[in-house]
Amino acid sequence: GKFNKKHTSYEVQLREKQKVRKMYGVLERQFRRYYGLASKITGNTGTTLLQLLESRLDNIVYRMGFTFSRNQARMWVTHAHFLVNSKAVNIPSYVVQPGDVISLKESSSVKGVVKDIMETTGSRDKSPWLDVDRENLKGKYLAVPDRSQIDPKIQESLIIEFYSR
Repeated sequence: GKFNKKHTSYEVQLREKQKVRKMYGVLERQFRRYYGLASKITGNTGTTLLQLLESRLDNIVYRMGFTFSRNQARMWVTHAHFLVNSKAVNIPSYVVQPGDVISLKESSSVKGVVKDIMETTGSRDKSPWLDVDRENLKGKYLAVPDRSQIDPKIQESLIIEFYSR
């Protein structure tokens, strides 16, 4: 019929790409750049793409439970409330490396809010690749997460198919 297989799979691929793009709060151009980077790195391109997205500073601030959403994390990173290895970083897409320590700036105006948020996000799914010190509002990025430690509902193969059409 009118809707051949290629058309259907395109729709499905596009939907998956948009879902993941929105989830991490990344613009199309940036997302395509991540795909480009991932495709140049040896190993599974889909897994590498997700690992790059997970390594973003805004995502890690969110994963550590400092914020309720990635959107809030992106905003607070932009407003320089967070430090990476004791240096202020205000770039949400900053790539955090294993061993890096993320902390809330001592003088941060959102300190009280972050303390409150951390009490409610304590029950959030723990990321085993992060070590969070809730008392001192800081955490360490221990290692790049394995695919098994990233959202199982994401079908990254569809995204790879979308870009390699």
